[in-house]
Amino acid sequence: MQSRAFYFKYVGTTVLPVALLVGTLVACGDTTKLRPMADMGASPTLPQPSRSLLPTVNIAPARGWPEGLMPTPMVGLAVSALASGLEHPRWVYTLPNGDVLVAESNAPAKPEDGKGLRGMVMKWVMGRAGAGVPSANRITLLRDADGDGHAEVRSVFLQNLNSPFGMALVGNDFYVANSDAIVRFPYVTGQTGISAPPVKLLDLPAGPINHHWTKNLIASADGNKLYVTVGSNSNVGERGPDAELGRAAIWEVDRHSASHRVFASGLRNPNGMGWAPEGGALWTVVNERDEIGSDLVPDYLTAVKDGAFYGWPYSYYGQNVDDRVKPARPDLVAKALPPDYALGSHVAPLGMVFSGGRALPQALSNGVFVGEHGSWNRVPHSGYKVVFVPFANGQPQGLPVDVLTGFLSPEGHAYGRPVGVAMDQRGALLVADDVGNTVWRVTAAQNPGLTN
Repeated sequence: MQSRAFYFKYVGTTVLPVALLVGTLVACGDTTKLRPMADMGASPTLPQPSRSLLPTVNIAPARGWPEGLMPTPMVGLAVSALASGLEHPRWVYTLPNGDVLVAESNAPAKPEDGKGLRGMVMKWVMGRAGAGVPSANRITLLRDADGDGHAEVRSVFLQNLNSPFGMALVGNDFYVANSDAIVRFPYVTGQTGISAPPVKLLDLPAGPINHHWTKNLIASADGNKLYVTVGSNSNVGERGPDAELGRAAIWEVDRHSASHRVFASGLRNPNGMGWAPEGGALWTVVNERDEIGSDLVPDYLTAVKDGAFYGWPYSYYGQNVDDRVKPARPDLVAKALPPDYALGSHVAPLGMVFSGGRALPQALSNGVFVGEHGSWNRVPHSGYKVVFVPFANGQPQGLPVDVLTGFLSPEGHAYGRPVGVAMDQRGALLVADDVGNTVWRVTAAQNPGLTN
C-alpha cells in the first residue's frame, strides 16, 4: 500500500515527518483481512490482535461539502439541509413542540492529553480530522414552523456553556451535560432563548486530561432519574486507575437529590442512548479500543444491564483478554458481558435513536439509527455514514443497512462526519454533521425510485 507523507508542526517547531510515524505504519500492511461485514452483527469474527510500535493512522482530512453536494440517501429516501452554516454541530435534540436544539461544541481545554510523542501525533490526527476547531459552547434553536424541511427561525438558545453535548427536558427543567457537569435551566414551551443562569446539579469527571469529553444525557420514563455517559480517560487504561475513577461507565443520577451511582461499567466510550420501545431496556452505542489492528475491536450497540461490567480495559467483546493492560484482572474478565451487536471495527458510533418515524418507509420503522463518525485507526476507512440496525422481538436482527452515505470523497477526504441523530416531531431523521456544519433531515422520497 502506498504510504502518504504528511508533516506537522507542534508549538511552532517541525517535530517529525509524519511519513516516519504514519506512512511507514500504513505501509506495514495493517489492512483489514476480514471479508466485508464479518465484523458486524450478533456474532462478529474476532481475529488475533495485530500490534505495532505505533498505531496505523489513516485519516480522512476534513474538507466540508463542495457547493451542490450533499449526502447520498438510500433508495426510497430524500435528504435536505434543515440548517447549514453551523459551528461544529455535535448533538441534536427535539423538544415536544417540534423545535430542534443543536449543541455546537468541541473539546474543552485538556492540556495533559496532548503530552509526549503519542499525544502530539493524536493531536495532529484530530486536527486533520476536523476536531481541532474551537468550541462555540452554544446550543442553537431551529424552528421549521411551516414544515417545509428548512428552519426559518434560528436563535441562540443557550450560550457560554462548557463543551455541551447531551440535552434532556423533564417537565419545565432543561438539563445540559457539559464536559464537566450537569446543569439545569428553567424552560417555557416556545421560548427561543434562555437567559437564566445555570444551576449545577452534579459535577462529572473532567480535569486536565478529559480524554473522552463528550457526556450524553437521557431521562427515565418517569423523569426521576438521569442517565449520563462518561467515557474513559485513555485508550486501555495506560494512565493508571486513578485517572479512570468514575469513567468508562453510565451513571444513574437522582434528578432531585443529585445522588448518583454507576449503573454499568467497563464501557470504554458510550455516547448515544435510547429506551427500547419493546421492553423499555436502556441501549447505548460504544466506541471500543484502538491500536490492535484494523479488524479489532468492533464498536457496538448493546442493551445495558444494571450493575453489569462490559470488560474495558481488561477484555474486549466479552472475555477476550487485552494483554496490554497490566496488572491483569482475571476476576473482572470473568464477569465481563459480551455486547449484543457489533457495528464494525473503528466505525466510531456516536449518535443513536430508535426509529418509528412517520416520515420514513415501513422498512425503517423498527430498529435503531446510528451516526458513525468514522475511523482513523483502520485501513481502509470505516464508518462515515448513518446506518440502520433492524430489530425484531426487541433484539437486533441481520446486518446494518446504509441509510446516509457519501460523506467521503473518492480521494478519502471527509466532506462531513455524522454525529448525533434524532427523530423530529414530524417523524423525519435528523443528523448532525460536525465537519459539514449542517443538520441534515431525512424523509421518504416523494418518488421512491429517486432521491435528492
